[in-house]
Amino acid sequence: MRESKIEAHLVHAVKALGGEVRKVKWIGRNSAPDRIVMLPNNTFWAELKAPKEKPTAAQSREHERMRKMGQRVEVIDSIEQIEELIG
Repeated sequence: MRESKIEAHLVHAVKALGGEVRKVKWIGRNSAPDRIVMLPNNTFWAELKAPKEKPTAAQSREHERMRKMGQRVEVIDSIEQIEELIG
């Protein structure tokens, strides 16, 4: 399954629950998460990957920086994982 299919499912599933998803462009910052997911009492940054694909070393470092600032970052590589996170 392609990353784009997982991303499309995330957007559709969140919108079906009345939430919002935004694609994020990071000016002057590489390796940051792809999307921010906003649901009542469940907001997080989403790094989307094809199944079994892992974040690059630079992405992992950026995610850790964000987590140290109190941000929730989820690496999502399956439709099942989406259901667990927003279900």
